[in-house]
Amino acid sequence: MTTSTTHVDAATPSARLREATVAEHTSAEGRPFIADLIEGRLSLADYTRYLAQLAYVYEVLESRPARPDEPEFLHDPRLARLAAARHDLAELGAIDWHTAHPPLPVTQRYVARLHEVAGDDDVIPYLAQHYTRYLGDLSGGQIIATMMSRHYGATEDQLTFYRFDQIGKLVAYKRAYREHIDHLGLDETQVQRLIDEARRAYELNAAVFDELGAAGA
Repeated sequence: MTTSTTHVDAATPSARLREATVAEHTSAEGRPFIADLIEGRLSLADYTRYLAQLAYVYEVLESRPARPDEPEFLHDPRLARLAAARHDLAELGAIDWHTAHPPLPVTQRYVARLHEVAGDDDVIPYLAQHYTRYLGDLSGGQIIATMMSRHYGATEDQLTFYRFDQIGKLVAYKRAYREHIDHLGLDETQVQRLIDEARRAYELNAAVFDELGAAGA
């Protein structure tokens, strides 16, 4: 027990963050709606509903202005997804997506939390939400894009949300992102708050998937 605790304490903040959120991450990506979508049991219309809910998330996530004292990687324009989401929704036949796909109640709760963290002078909660969404897009999001094309015939113009052409090698970028976290000099309290908020972000995403599944049933 002592050896295990020492190992965790000695780990980098990004490693601790990743390890501490495995359960929530696994739970979110294993939700029936996402599993059915990826395995071809739904439709492109269901994917459109999903992307519309994500667009509400990015509207707020990308509304936080860059601040002089914040790390630059949190405002890397190469990560921005809202414009791509809007483009894809139009290509999917949902030009007026705000009207066609209003935010679900749980999405409204998610967005409300993002408004809180986007407006907070404390960058830690925002970093946790940022990490959860963008690293997800760079990782599992790539699988979603492949499956939407394979199962539902989604075109490249309908899947620009998952293209990061300006970034280059995604694995290297993700590694650098985690190194940025490790170089912030976070203390123990800050690391724990980062973990807590990331867990909350995963739980909010899982709740959106659940509500999408219920709405489409």
